[in-house]
Amino acid sequence: MVLRTPAKVNLALEVLRKRPDGYHELSTVLQAVDLCDRLTVETADTITLETSEPGLPTDERNLVVRAARMLRDAAGVDRGARIRLEKRIPLAAGLGGGSSDAAATLWGLNRLWGLRWKRERLVELAVALGMDVPFFLGRGRALGTGRGEVLRPLPSVGGYALVLVNPGVPLSTQEVYGRVPPGWQAEPEGTKRVVEALRTRNVAKLAAALTNHLERWAEPAMPVIGRMKAALLAAGTLGAVMSGSGPTVFGMARSLDQAQQIQRRVNRAGWAAWAVRTNSGAAIRAI
Repeated sequence: MVLRTPAKVNLALEVLRKRPDGYHELSTVLQAVDLCDRLTVETADTITLETSEPGLPTDERNLVVRAARMLRDAAGVDRGARIRLEKRIPLAAGLGGGSSDAAATLWGLNRLWGLRWKRERLVELAVALGMDVPFFLGRGRALGTGRGEVLRPLPSVGGYALVLVNPGVPLSTQEVYGRVPPGWQAEPEGTKRVVEALRTRNVAKLAAALTNHLERWAEPAMPVIGRMKAALLAAGTLGAVMSGSGPTVFGMARSLDQAQQIQRRVNRAGWAAWAVRTNSGAAIRAI
């Protein structure tokens, strides 16, 4: 079985407050895009992982292996799988690549092993793997609350063209959240503006509503975030913002043709750039 595992961007990401459990209360709008890794799963006696990324671990440190073993143990089955992961989504980039790969592992092995678990049951395992993992088991657009794992699907009508830019340097999610000032509190006003803009299907209104609280704390540690954002705006995007905990920045274009033109312009700065479209259907898809 061969699966396309998409990246995501956060059209909104707001940190509302610190929770008693040490995590942050979030309000976010997650959107899958068609920059994808490729995950191949086939039956085997044991669980093994091969990757196209030389620096990526293939043991328990990898979410794919942890997802496979967690599903096997929870289902109480004596099964294995040979898993091959071809990476296109950059690592530690704020695009959810590892979470998407883990979700696809649950999705694919559920079918390969004939478990026939409902999505809700897979989501229970997904939460234990990471806050973004449950999103990828659903459709391409959702409102996330709690730690980001409480999801409400949003209508996926209306597609958008985006340009993603990544500097080729990873950024630790834990480090970025560690920069949130003690006592920080906010209301999800930006999220409300994004949801309303999605209802109107007005790309300029949506571009103006893009918001990410983490950007203000990530940019001092990595000034290239501001330079990438300025380059996207100068090249013609309607709005630009950091995705997730960074350092990837994305901008909204009026069309895919314009996104491809902008992508070629910002590529000259030595950054990796992709012109992509938003996904409207199921996030994970079998090829």
